[in-house]
Amino acid sequence: MKKLPVLSSDKVIRLLIKAGFTYAPKRGKGSHVALYKTDSKGIKRLVIVPKRKEIPRGTLLSIIDQSGISREEFLELL
Repeated sequence: MKKLPVLSSDKVIRLLIKAGFTYAPKRGKGSHVALYKTDSKGIKRLVIVPKRKEIPRGTLLSIIDQSGISREEFLELL
């Protein structure tokens, strides 16, 4: 399994939008951006991304987990 790179919040947001997420306009406040996606089962997934130059690996793993995307799929989006 490949090691996760250090990414900025802007890069993570672009990757999530590429995966089908859209902005949740009433959810993101201050230093965080909220994105959501409704999957094929009708389940709405909400992902909160902190605005930072470098997102720590633990936070990145949490974002990947919240999104419902596998780690491999996320790395392929890079």
